Amino acid sequence: MANVIEVTGKPLPPLRAWLKPHRIVLIAIALALAAYAGWTMRWDWIPDYAPLAVEGLWRTLWLLVVTCILGFALAVPLGLAQAAGPAYLALPARAFCTVIRGTPLLLQLWLLYFGLGSLFPQFPWIRGSELWPYLRQAWPYAMLALTMSFAGYEGEVMRGAFAGVPRGQLESARAFGMSRWKIFRRIWLPQAIQRALPTLAGETVLQLKATPLVATITVVDIYAVSSRVRQDTFIIFEPLLLLALVYLVITGLIVLAFRRLEARVPTRLG
Repeated sequence: MANVIEVTGKPLPPLRAWLKPHRIVLIAIALALAAYAGWTMRWDWIPDYAPLAVEGLWRTLWLLVVTCILGFALAVPLGLAQAAGPAYLALPARAFCTVIRGTPLLLQLWLLYFGLGSLFPQFPWIRGSELWPYLRQAWPYAMLALTMSFAGYEGEVMRGAFAGVPRGQLESARAFGMSRWKIFRRIWLPQAIQRALPTLAGETVLQLKATPLVATITVVDIYAVSSRVRQDTFIIFEPLLLLALVYLVITGLIVLAFRRLEARVPTRLG
């Protein structure tokens, strides 16, 4: 097969690619492990916890999508401020990214929930406001912590992406009379995003792996559901194995989506 690829210069068809010897062995091992787990382990608890698991999976996906979108929207100005902003914008942006990247996410989450969240009840005007029904819950603090974490890491990535765009292209656009906003929208930002896409995929996967921390502040995600199963039934391995499979599937979908996106983005923009 390798000789065919070297001669023709074309990739193998999808079916033949899956029939490579090492992939056949891996598929056989996976099927054998699945059969062994299905035959020897207990799975009778799944129907009882299926509704809660669906709710936890939805909350995990919801937190992942929302915090990645909001975090990236915040990372763009953070990266731009560090790459080309004045000192009064660059220094706060750099300080924010340094603090976020230099402290554990669990600590940030607890500071927001147990620290900031415990201050709000002391103010009567907050308890009487329309925001109080939301501020007394845990999920807003989880969303804020995950958003800030993603923005801190991705803001540093966007700083490098903005700085990596050739200055000659920006100068040429100015020479053609393009406004700063049009240069940013049509040249600078698209090329920076194209350069940051591979890292963005990895950060999204890391964000998924960070979502189980929200269970420490009573947010019921898919990890919290597996913990509840272990506490109620004393079944240890089965919920953890199923949880690992769920995270593997979601991670695979994220990687596949970003690979498709990278394939659609042209190698040269502007």
